[in-house]
Amino acid sequence: MGRIRLNTSASYATHVLAPIMPAFLERHPGVTLDLVQTDMVVDLLAERTDVAVRAGPLKSSSLVARKLGDTAMVVVAAPSYLARFGAPETLEDLESHHRLGFGYVRSVEGWPMKKGTGTIIVPAVGRVQVSDGEGLRLLALNGAGLARLAAFSVRGDIDAGRLVPVLEHLNPGDREAFHAIHIGQGGPLPSRVRALLDFLGERGRIS
Repeated sequence: MGRIRLNTSASYATHVLAPIMPAFLERHPGVTLDLVQTDMVVDLLAERTDVAVRAGPLKSSSLVARKLGDTAMVVVAAPSYLARFGAPETLEDLESHHRLGFGYVRSVEGWPMKKGTGTIIVPAVGRVQVSDGEGLRLLALNGAGLARLAAFSVRGDIDAGRLVPVLEHLNPGDREAFHAIHIGQGGPLPSRVRALLDFLGERGRIS
């Protein structure tokens, strides 16, 4: 079937793709996969990318999207961090905590938090900015600070006690959508690309 170039975030690749990709390759022995991991939004045409999995709102009308689900966002910290600095209980408490942030512009530049009957954006202006969500997770696991991450990427850590949710009463309940996207070609998709899209729709969904 040929080579597929797939671009996705490290978090999605680590927690969703890695466990299921052997099944895809076994199902389609003629496929070779070129997996590129980045949280940057890339130009699919310029990067010769067949499929990308992206979080957040879609901005280009030239792209065809298949929704893979959406996930809650949660603020977490390692027990070692909380033992040193305590758990924040209020918005004011956040001012004295290390807030780990993304180094690239996201759809929301900061952490949405409840305030009264509305929502405010709390800047993530800590001493460390990270270029991808998986790096952010690893820093949080090692006690570097608080991180706001997609629930699917930290569910196992929370269940195992490696990370602890904080400020749950201030979480506004926003969710981040994930889509598998490709360039509209005005004709039939290559069979290898359609096979990957169908597989992601079947096995690569998130919640």
